[in-house]
Amino acid sequence: MVQKLLIIIGLLFIFIGFLYPFFKDIGFGKLPGDIVIKKENSSFYFPIVACIIVSVVISLILFFLKK
Repeated sequence: MVQKLLIIIGLLFIFIGFLYPFFKDIGFGKLPGDIVIKKENSSFYFPIVACIIVSVVISLILFFLKK
């Protein structure tokens, strides 16, 4: 059971990796609330809102798969 779950999660990551350019084009990578710090020679970007949205979606999917 655990092996199947790990394989599904790995395939999901690959699928999301392929779709990332499309998500970026629709603005998923720059949501309000994301942390962006730009300095002279460097920049730091932390997509906290995107992380929360992904977490909620994954939690809902797992909740409905459990039932």
